[in-house]
Amino acid sequence: MPAPNKVKALQIPGVRPPTTTCDDPNCPWHGSLRVRGVLLEGVVEKLKANKTAVVRHDYLHYDSKYKRYEWRRTRKHVHVPPCISVKVGDKVIIGETRPLSKTVKFVLLGKVEV
Repeated sequence: MPAPNKVKALQIPGVRPPTTTCDDPNCPWHGSLRVRGVLLEGVVEKLKANKTAVVRHDYLHYDSKYKRYEWRRTRKHVHVPPCISVKVGDKVIIGETRPLSKTVKFVLLGKVEV
């Protein structure tokens, strides 16, 4: 585990490391949690659980019968480290990790910079 002041360089385009520090072991920036698999972009819908958010991910799905694309959406439960402050409606980038609980398999990496 890195030192508390040390920030890991995840090198994800469009995401900057947080300015504050935390001591959460499940933080991708300050803890030992590894990000692997897919990176998704979504919008925060709920922040009611402790250190957990619900993020809505919209994507296009191809319908081969009608030869068209249609919008679909899915909701993912995401771990929110204490060093990243988000509110409902923020566009965020999430990354896949090992399962942290029954439904949480993603971690919030940061806000999308416009």
